[in-house]
Amino acid sequence: MASVNRIKEAWASGRPAFGFWSAIPDSFAIELVAGLDLDYVCVDGQHGVVDYASMVSMFRTIKFAGAAPLVRVAQNEPWLLMGALDAGALGVIVPMVNSAAEAARAVSACRFPPQGARSYGPIRASSVVGSKDPKALADEVLCIVQIETREGLENVEEIAATPGLDGIYIGPADLALSMGLPLDLGDGKSEHGEAIGRIREACRRNDVAVGLHGTSGASAREYAEQGYSMVNVGVDYLLLTAAVRQEVQEARGGRT
Repeated sequence: MASVNRIKEAWASGRPAFGFWSAIPDSFAIELVAGLDLDYVCVDGQHGVVDYASMVSMFRTIKFAGAAPLVRVAQNEPWLLMGALDAGALGVIVPMVNSAAEAARAVSACRFPPQGARSYGPIRASSVVGSKDPKALADEVLCIVQIETREGLENVEEIAATPGLDGIYIGPADLALSMGLPLDLGDGKSEHGEAIGRIREACRRNDVAVGLHGTSGASAREYAEQGYSMVNVGVDYLLLTAAVRQEVQEARGGRT
């Protein structure tokens, strides 16, 4: 059966997947952007203000608009991953993964026995995927972990080699803090660039996707040209704030 996951389609055609990050729990807002040629929209369940009911509604809207609904769960807890997948997410991004054992825990929650420990109850997933078959359901799901700590960086080779893992998504801000670096990396700190490069190369050696969190189309294009498989073009609340700030400044004659 053909894949319903637009990210998998992008990768199969040899191109990166471009996505959008949503922290605002509003289906109408996401409806306005999800159909703008995005491969995926990730609902942020870690740092956003999205509850479960809002998440399900957003998944429905994202999929209807043609993008793949993903979710970043709050923690690497199997019940959170399973609940999101049953609700129709076509992938999970799991934060703060620091070891191969933690990565394996996430993978197990995404796969049905005997490959994993996911409980069978695809309440919405079966209609999203178009099948109730456990293999078809599991095959459409992406399990992506985030490396964003010094400990995770030190274990990146083992994490990337985790059986069943689809990709690693780099959280540059938390990685910088964990390394004792400032959030503003415009000062050219080479340690951060080297760390990101190490993660990217570990993914390439293990044939798993590698994503990097951008906040603009320009950064997304730059990362795509560097070979990243999954890049973010923007975050809803940041873009909204920037747009309103610009208009207010224009209204006030350029005064802040």
